[in-house]
Amino acid sequence: MIAAPELPSEFAFTQDTDTRFSSDTDFSEDPDGRSTTSAKGKGGKKGKRGAGEKGKGGKGAGRINGHHQENGMENMMLFEVVKLGRSAMQSVVDDWIESYKHDRDVALLDLINFFIQCSGCKGVVSGEMFRNMQNSEIIRRMTEEFDEDSGDYPLTIAGPQWKKFKTSFCEFIAVLVRQCQYSIIYDEYMMDTVISLLTGLSDSQVRAFRHTSTLAAMKLMTALVNVALNLSINMDNTQRQYEAERNKIVAKRANDRLELLLQKRKELQENQDEIENMMNAIFKGVFVHRYRDSIAEIRAICIEEIGVWMKLYSDAFLNDSYLKYVGWTMHDKQGEVRLKCLTALQGLYYNRELNARLELFTSRFKDRIVSMTLDKEYDVAVQAIRLLTLVLNSTDEVLTPEDCESVYHLVYSAHRPVAIAAGEFLFKKLFSQREPEEEGAPKRRGRQSPNVNLIKTTVFFFLESELHEHAAYLVDSLWECGAELLKDWECMISLLLDDPLPGEEALTDRQETALIEIMLCTVRQAAECHPPVGRGSGKRVMTAKEKKTQLDDRTRMTELFAVALPPLLAKYAVDAEKVTNLLQLPQFFDLEIYTTGRLEKHLESLLRQIREIVEKHTDTEVLESCSKTYYALCNEEFTIFNRVDIARSQLLDELVDKFNRLLEDFLQEGEDADEDDAYQVLSTLKRITAFHNAHDLSGWDLFTSNFKLLNTGIENGDMPEQIVIHSLQCTHYVILWNLAKSSEGSSKKDDMVTLRKQMRAFCMMCQRYLTNVNTAVKEQAFTILCDLLLIFSHQMVSGGREHLEPLVYSPEDSLQSELLSFILNHVFIDQDDDINSTDGQQDDEAVKIEALHKRRNLLAAYCKLIIYCVVEMKTGADIFKQYMRYYNDYGDIIKETMSKTRQIDKIQCAKTLILSLQQLFNEMLSELGHGFDRSSSAFCGIKELARRFSLTFGLDQVKTRDAIAMLHKDGIEFAFKEPSPQGEGGPPLHLAFLDILSEFSSKLMRQDKRTVHMYLERFMTFQMALQREDCWLPLISYRNSLQAGGDDDTMSVMSGYSSRGSSIRSKKAKPSSISSAGTSAVKRKLPEEESSSSSEVWQQSLQTPVMMPSPHLTSTAMRDPKRGRDDSYMGVYALPHEQPQPHQHPQHHQQMPQHHQTPMEYNSSVTWMLAQRQQEEARQQQERAMNYVKLRTNLQHAIRRSTGLMEEDEEPIVEDVMMSSEGRMDDLNEGMDFDTMDIDLPPSKNRRERSELKPDYFDPASIMDESVLGVSMF
Repeated sequence: MIAAPELPSEFAFTQDTDTRFSSDTDFSEDPDGRSTTSAKGKGGKKGKRGAGEKGKGGKGAGRINGHHQENGMENMMLFEVVKLGRSAMQSVVDDWIESYKHDRDVALLDLINFFIQCSGCKGVVSGEMFRNMQNSEIIRRMTEEFDEDSGDYPLTIAGPQWKKFKTSFCEFIAVLVRQCQYSIIYDEYMMDTVISLLTGLSDSQVRAFRHTSTLAAMKLMTALVNVALNLSINMDNTQRQYEAERNKIVAKRANDRLELLLQKRKELQENQDEIENMMNAIFKGVFVHRYRDSIAEIRAICIEEIGVWMKLYSDAFLNDSYLKYVGWTMHDKQGEVRLKCLTALQGLYYNRELNARLELFTSRFKDRIVSMTLDKEYDVAVQAIRLLTLVLNSTDEVLTPEDCESVYHLVYSAHRPVAIAAGEFLFKKLFSQREPEEEGAPKRRGRQSPNVNLIKTTVFFFLESELHEHAAYLVDSLWECGAELLKDWECMISLLLDDPLPGEEALTDRQETALIEIMLCTVRQAAECHPPVGRGSGKRVMTAKEKKTQLDDRTRMTELFAVALPPLLAKYAVDAEKVTNLLQLPQFFDLEIYTTGRLEKHLESLLRQIREIVEKHTDTEVLESCSKTYYALCNEEFTIFNRVDIARSQLLDELVDKFNRLLEDFLQEGEDADEDDAYQVLSTLKRITAFHNAHDLSGWDLFTSNFKLLNTGIENGDMPEQIVIHSLQCTHYVILWNLAKSSEGSSKKDDMVTLRKQMRAFCMMCQRYLTNVNTAVKEQAFTILCDLLLIFSHQMVSGGREHLEPLVYSPEDSLQSELLSFILNHVFIDQDDDINSTDGQQDDEAVKIEALHKRRNLLAAYCKLIIYCVVEMKTGADIFKQYMRYYNDYGDIIKETMSKTRQIDKIQCAKTLILSLQQLFNEMLSELGHGFDRSSSAFCGIKELARRFSLTFGLDQVKTRDAIAMLHKDGIEFAFKEPSPQGEGGPPLHLAFLDILSEFSSKLMRQDKRTVHMYLERFMTFQMALQREDCWLPLISYRNSLQAGGDDDTMSVMSGYSSRGSSIRSKKAKPSSISSAGTSAVKRKLPEEESSSSSEVWQQSLQTPVMMPSPHLTSTAMRDPKRGRDDSYMGVYALPHEQPQPHQHPQHHQQMPQHHQTPMEYNSSVTWMLAQRQQEEARQQQERAMNYVKLRTNLQHAIRRSTGLMEEDEEPIVEDVMMSSEGRMDDLNEGMDFDTMDIDLPPSKNRRERSELKPDYFDPASIMDESVLGVSMF
């Protein structure tokens, strides 16, 4: 029906010669303004106007510039009406149609201005322009009048009004075509003009024109597709009527009706041909070019609309010639465009009748769709999975098992929408084969339930995925589509308790374990109604229906499991994993059901089973599950509390009595105790510790017995490891429960005193255990110590708990030192060293991960002490210096610690960072000696660490100003602290540290660099400033880093390094007036005033006789023109790699003493240098003045030679270039080579430069993956 899109995209509509806004050919003209494309198509029969009609092309009576006039008041334009959105679009379009019938040129002018204004253009197309200018000229004029200051236009402006405007804009176009579909669109004038305008605008270089016109053209095409579909239906109906009439016998046949039907069919065919021409024009003129536009929003519009066309009019558009555009664009680099491709395809695959036409497309692009399930944009991945689900519904044969498996594993994704979409796919694939239930038959339950096989399938899938710790994720993924299946707990219980039916295979032990885990997850999901940890962001507010469902589910699960749980525990009592999961079920019960449902006997049975499990098991997880179950059942709000509390008290009485009895015998036996006695003590202690975690056992006085046990272990040194670990943990719980009672205010003063003594004695005990030979014991003691120090720190009195102040405990220096030593010896170690201590286990990966996790917890515990100021912040230096070496293992913890300490005290944090670098530097010196190579890996590693530290300060120099200043101060003092090992004349021992310190120079503000430079000069002697040996390069490099970007007044450089050679460059000012010099003086004073705040940091400096600072010059205009500096100017510094000049003789100067000695008077040493320079400068003075004039003249000529600059732009640009280097014009004046000078001019904003841009905005490599460029046609 529609011509193949591979044909050339030029098109034309033949119209009357009076029609100025003619066709798309107006946009491709020769230089003379004539059209280069000949008119094609039908003759202009319908487009001809009579003589009386021609007069309507001008301004209509009662209209000014195309706007209605009523009683002297101007009506609102179309754009304002559509933007306000207050009127019904139907009436707006009807009014425009009436205007078109009255004067179609004036009405079209309104419509043209509507599209121009919708693009955000302030220009207006006048009637004069409409009559006398070509389309391309009009668009060019509108482009020049476009407001380029703002990049926003109606389609991109944020806000509800403009979002509504986009909807109204699209609705207006759709209603316009619908209302004109019977006559106006066939007059070969209105539609030709609109399509020609939109095609020209869509090829504009202005994004707003291109975006708006493309949207309008695509919506216009969609409206025309609807018209074409209606014409097709009418033609089919007319053809059927014609056939029916013709098949009648001659006597009953109505020839008039046959002729009428033939005439109607002919008219419909002509109209359909017209619509086809319009659609071809839009498709080839707009879509083919804009579907690959450089702007993602424009590409997305095209793909979205072509999906609508294929869905609406599948007979014409649903073929490979159009589908290929969607297939190609699935490789687009922008997720927004890929998303539109998938949503467009979903509308096609949803209709099963269209599947036959999609077979070739599916086979060609199926792999791409499958790969998009792993798209980096989660929204795209979700839609890709949903599209594959629709493909799966249409046919089972398309997707291979490998394709399905790539979607299956996504049910474990942390992103919930992706997981839910994958769960729907899995449910459709595996659970769609459900046995139908007969109508009227009783509902089958238990093993007779139709869900039996589906539940087994779920278990099999879970086991095959080998992700046994992620059952909660699997259940959550299937919850929305398979909640009915997952909540069939009766069937699950039957599978676990009942014997298998004849011929049915029983579940294996592994399958029963998986089923119990899945069952627990479904119970938790139904009771809590929120996703598992790691999925979803916070709890959402549930609706009334969801709350009712939650209550019903809790009631039903309690009624089922209250009866079934005791026999399940009895059956699996010896299986620790199964029992652990089963014991968690009562946490989700509605305990009131035990009373209202008369289920007390089942409660008694449950308590008996729990007691037996406690007596049988020593596994920590099982015992903790029993403890939590008792805690859940011991709720004072319910009537069952007394019954459960009695059972719990009886159990604990027996356990404590047994422990005290066994412990007394065990301690009396001493070294003679056998393994059975130790095992009995350990198993009983494990049970008590597990219950003490959730229950207050302070009434049984466990502190005394446990402290005696720990003290004996210290004295004898042969206490079993596990007994010590659990005794430490149990004593820790005793302290915490007593603190909880004291915090509530219910304890007496004597209890506070007792708690204080117990806490301090226990801390000392843990400190003693830090030196134990057993690593596990030391780790337990360290962890408990860190927790206690944090809990009993000064933080505990906050929040109205001042009465706890006597309990505050601050660690002594010895304890802080031992804690730090433990971290250095047990955390910052190599993996292999730690693995070797695990008795040669071979499962390396699991062991390494577990060991690393343990070490990370130890480091985090100590870092919390630093963050909460429990230990001194300077102890963090030993942690921070490991940042680079152990970055992969602990980088995130150390970085977060640095961030938190900086928030507490910026200056102290900076001092800690520089201390860590100093420690590393000293370690390197002790290892390599003072003559180390600065290119060694050790020194480079310290520099890289300093660079990383510098990056942590961020970009806001104002916030970190004082901290950075203090860091430099400490670094400079450290560098000059130790004298040279080579004696006088040699560099200080730590001078190379300045090379490391230079990494922080970029963080200094400009005025602070001058202050730091002055502070550095206090430690320097005159002789140091003259040194050029390699050993002095760190000092030279550090001084250069401070001088870069600083004020020239503070840089007294006698002879500097130059890229053109080692020529002398004296700092001279250009000739200027007194007033300009005064202005310069003001500008130069500002940094000095701003730096006054930071200079306070340097007040506590060493009071040693040092080199005199450079004088601060405030102006250059008042100097003696024959002298470069005042005679009192003593700064003689040197830059790197400079050789002494012939007239300089630094060798005859005496060696200056070190900074801690009084420097000699050196004024006489430099007087002769200044005399030599004065003679040279007097000769060069005239040359500098000439160079300045020459520089300005050459700059002006160079700029005027550049193309595309407006005349009024030249002088300001020259002035900008000349004044941009204020304070450094002396550098330009002296020794300037004008023929090698490069000038970077700012880009001109002249609108005329638009004509130099390329009209095609498509760069395939920039918007599509490389794979799409090699995709072949169908």
